[in-house]
Amino acid sequence: MINVVWFKRDLRITDHAPLMQACATGPVLPLYLYEPSLIAQPDVSAQHVAFINQCLTTLRADLNTLGLALLTRVGEALAVLADIHHRVGTFTLWSFEETGNGATYQRDKRVLAWCRANGVAWHESPSGAVVRRLKDRDRWSGIWMQRMRNEPLDAPTVAVQANVQIDSHGIVATAHLPVSGCDKPLRQRGGRTVALADLHSFFNVRGQHYRIAMSSPLSAADACSRISAHLAYGSLSVREVVHAVWQQRALLQGQPPDCVEPGWLASLKSFESRLHWHCHFIQKLESDPSIEFSNMHRAYAGLREDNYNAALQTAWRNGETGLPMIDACMRMLTATGWINFRMRAMLVSFSSYHLWQHWREPALHLAREFLDYEPGIHYPQVQMQSGTTGINTVRMYNPIKQARDQDPTGAFVRRWIPVLGRVPTDFIFEPWLMPDNLQREYGCVLGRDYPLPVIDVIAAAEHARSTMWVTRKGNSFRKEAQAIFETHGSRNPAREGIKVRKTRSVRETREAETSARQTSLFD
Repeated sequence: MINVVWFKRDLRITDHAPLMQACATGPVLPLYLYEPSLIAQPDVSAQHVAFINQCLTTLRADLNTLGLALLTRVGEALAVLADIHHRVGTFTLWSFEETGNGATYQRDKRVLAWCRANGVAWHESPSGAVVRRLKDRDRWSGIWMQRMRNEPLDAPTVAVQANVQIDSHGIVATAHLPVSGCDKPLRQRGGRTVALADLHSFFNVRGQHYRIAMSSPLSAADACSRISAHLAYGSLSVREVVHAVWQQRALLQGQPPDCVEPGWLASLKSFESRLHWHCHFIQKLESDPSIEFSNMHRAYAGLREDNYNAALQTAWRNGETGLPMIDACMRMLTATGWINFRMRAMLVSFSSYHLWQHWREPALHLAREFLDYEPGIHYPQVQMQSGTTGINTVRMYNPIKQARDQDPTGAFVRRWIPVLGRVPTDFIFEPWLMPDNLQREYGCVLGRDYPLPVIDVIAAAEHARSTMWVTRKGNSFRKEAQAIFETHGSRNPAREGIKVRKTRSVRETREAETSARQTSLFD
């Protein structure tokens, strides 16, 4: 009997339990599927597939070193698995558990039913510290630590290729797939080799000031790890990265204190906490797949759903809101597929509060724009920044204040909005305050060269704040919020660097968690 190893968001051969177990059992057929129904989903874009293709190129080469050939097919999972079954008879299917979008969730349910009906054993290994059918959040932090403490698995040393006569479709270009959009020339490259290089440069060069440099888009692109896309598609495992952090910290702590450059130990501690939050958020979607589609707290149902404004959303997507920091961030994201976490939170906050738009359509747009789109992080985070979780304090990012704090000289805004290049720093974040004669002098006439603001920032924020807090009042709101917290809230805030008193209330714990998570989960 052959063993089919189904690669999904785990494009590597190291720390890969399904591959290791399959190789120890018998002949192996490595399989990757380009599934048209999934590729055509509204949260998928060409840059995702192009990045995956680069990961597949490396994966194929690594499998070849084991004597294994990667079979790639364009087709739906059930059809391809049925074809393999027709050719070879009963086989064993191996894969990781996947916490993906609603489409992959329904696909996996159909595959499980097919396997049971056709006598195919499907062995799924846990992914990271995400727990399927988790009954008790109280134990989750302990599970995370237990799984991370186990040594990452080496690549298999012995493997036998299954003798199956099926033509491989090879690496399929995006032009031949039903995917929207175009690739981004300035995005990160994919593949295991690049992932290891990015991790190495972060630990040895770029990460020294990570803790303080991650907030500004001026410094974050270099100071952040930039491994989020590698984690999203599995060219690196979370456990590999956690162990790399521990090894790097042990190395630094073994040196005389005066030999350790300032900033490193604090940055490593901060980075490790993000790896914990990475799995914490994916667990939310694993435990409740409806988070992708519905407000976590029902009190927010109908609050903004009927207020969709196509013109406002188009201005937001295109970086033409007239708010320079919003527009510069969106233009960087459009060009590169990446922006740092604080700016991501600001973009969602602005759309949800200032533009008063329901989060679902903006979330889909950002999913397509984020190269490192990870559904389990994306949707809980979008809901948190939109204020619909019911367990996090309402936090609105003022785009003018953020610009002054994170881009004090206007260098970032000028880079991504060249028409503002000559505008003095006194006006760069509020160009509408320039007198007409200065607008003409500096070559930026509002309404002609650069848009006027699409909203009044102060008035919009006041409306959103008052409406959100009215919604949060009442015993029924608090009762449902408590139930949401029991399902999704962190139980070990002290481990995350949150100082707690023994008498801390649930509300205080939730607000402390929110404050701690205003830093990067994506970087």
